[in-house]
Amino acid sequence: MKSVSTAEREGGGAEEAVVAPRGRRPTINDVARLSGVSKKTVSRVINRSPLLSEDTRRRIEAVIAQLGYSPDPQARGLAFRRSFVVGFIYHNPNPQYIVNAQQGILDAIRELGLELMVRPCDPQSPTFLNEVRGFVERQKLFGVIMFPNVSEDESLAALLTQLECPYIRVGCVALDKPGSIVVSHDGEGASQMARHVADLGHRRIALITGPKTFRSAYERRRGFEDGLASRGLTLDPQYVAEGAYTFESGVTSAEALLQITPRPTAICALNDEMAAGVYRAAHGLGLSIPGDLSVMGFDDAPIATRLWPPLTTVLLPIREMGRRAAEILTKDLTALESRATLADQTRVIPTLVVRESTSAPA
Repeated sequence: MKSVSTAEREGGGAEEAVVAPRGRRPTINDVARLSGVSKKTVSRVINRSPLLSEDTRRRIEAVIAQLGYSPDPQARGLAFRRSFVVGFIYHNPNPQYIVNAQQGILDAIRELGLELMVRPCDPQSPTFLNEVRGFVERQKLFGVIMFPNVSEDESLAALLTQLECPYIRVGCVALDKPGSIVVSHDGEGASQMARHVADLGHRRIALITGPKTFRSAYERRRGFEDGLASRGLTLDPQYVAEGAYTFESGVTSAEALLQITPRPTAICALNDEMAAGVYRAAHGLGLSIPGDLSVMGFDDAPIATRLWPPLTTVLLPIREMGRRAAEILTKDLTALESRATLADQTRVIPTLVVRESTSAPA
């Protein structure tokens, strides 16, 4: 015999016309009365619980729309003992990276009645942890999402655990337990990058790394060297320059690398901003891309297709990573409950995107 939930038994609806109350804001009690269901059932619709039939859900949503009802964020916050504000904590010199991450988070929380509050910070500051503590406690955050390199700080993760603030970290390796981390596997992306440029026939290959304070810089370099090793090649230390994930550092690094004799035939930058800086340096020396110099980047940021020629790069789906992190953080408000789905959500694999900035060496 098929079991019937409370929400199913409450079907049928009332004949009462749906009219907004005069002189006051509609309440959840009004929605429940006019829908012929309990407040709990209305709450399930608001919080996108899967424990409802589609007929019941549609009927309640129709009443909500006609009344113009919206949940009281303060009341919801009291019910959950925290606000409906998601905190985004970051420290990254690449503005486009952060914009993409924010867009992904908003993609996931926009329909859940949640707001996003952004908090840039500096992990090297002596007041870093106290600042984050104040941010979390003042806002009574629903939870926190952290992107590199803030996400790589173990003391911050420990603080959030102490404050009983749910968090999701985004990182290039599995820094935390499953369900608390979205792993981007940057090393695999950099390995694809190295194999591509080696397979084109390049042997004088230069690399512009990221800053040492980012775990991603280490993982990307490690992956790049592994990719070269798979083709029987090694990275010559004289062809390595440390950048800062910024356009300016890409220009400076490329200018230095292009003064070396013999000059590299390919420069691989570990993000697209630095790769754009390589373009500037190459053009300043009258070098053509890819005729005189092949160039590669990493991230597949919008700038990759705005350069000429379009940049060969590694697609790191930053917006998708932000969306996945937010979906995991808010899984109690949605139907994301199965372990298989959660496991799929926490794993991202970069992919090589070949465009016109790479070719066989002249």
